[in-house]
Formats: sequence, C-alpha cells, structure tokens
Amino acid sequence: MYRPAPPQSRATLVLGLYGGLALFGLLLAAGRGDADVYSPYPRAAWWHLVSPLLGLVLGLLVVLASRLAVARLGWARSLHRDFRALLGDVSSREIMILAVASSIGEEVLFRGALQPWLGLGPQAALFALLHVGPGRRFLPWTLWALVMGLVFGALVELTGDLGAPIVAHFT
Repeated sequence: MYRPAPPQSRATLVLGLYGGLALFGLLLAAGRGDADVYSPYPRAAWWHLVSPLLGLVLGLLVVLASRLAVARLGWARSLHRDFRALLGDVSSREIMILAVASSIGEEVLFRGALQPWLGLGPQAALFALLHVGPGRRFLPWTLWALVMGLVFGALVELTGDLGAPIVAHFT
C-alpha cells in the first residue's frame, strides 16, 4: 500500500526535484550559449510589467474553470479525489512550496530553455510527458498539461519573458 512521505521529506523532495529541473534548464540554455532563460524572446520593457498581470488573470481563470469542472463533471471529481488519495494530507505550507518550486522549475526548463530550442509544440509535449500519472485515470491531467504547456508557451512568445507563465503556473 502506498504511504505518502512525511511532510518534511516531501518538501525536501519537491525542492530537490524542481530545483534540479531549473538547474538543468539553466545549464542547457548556457550550453547553447543563451543563458537568459527569463527573457528568451526580448520585448519592450513595459511587457515585463504586464506579463505577470496576464499570468495572474490566466491563473485565476484556470482555477475558476477547475473548480467548476470539479463541481459539475464526474471525471474531474474523480481526478480530484484520486489526487487527494495519492498525495495524502498536504499542508498549506507544502502546497505553497510545491506551487513556488514547480512554477519556477518547470517554466525555466520548458519555456525558458527548451521552447527557444525545440519550439512551442515539442516543449509542450515534453511537459505533458512529465505529467503522466500512475494509471489511466490520470490521463486527463496529462492532456491538461499538454494544453497548459501550449498556453504557457504562447504567453512566453507573446510577452517575451517567463513572468506570465510563472505567475499563472503558481496560481
């Protein structure tokens, strides 16, 4: 039977995993001669102010859509229930650590390092592969990760930086 790790070791695991993803992204980009993963597509300076606001609006819309889906759709309720069972009791502190670490680590690697190199579609496909769950019942999560990888990537191409996808991912 699966038993979730204690909270302290879960936080350490999360920080190690996503810190490793960010470091890998930075090293990959630097190895290609482009260490500026935050602004892979330079734009006017005012975009750096607008970008996080766009991310916040998108993130809040996704949260709203997710809550509506869980309230109204059986498959979304089932997925929500299965994730709760898989993760066990998760504290607010752990949720915050996961949100910060995953939003920075995944966005640096996928949108900051891989997208300028591989393109929008391939980075989104790799992002979705990272989100394959333990069993077919998690397939909607993987498909959602593919869609969000495309949306986050489009935000980077629109704004020129990672501000929007990091804030949206965190939210």
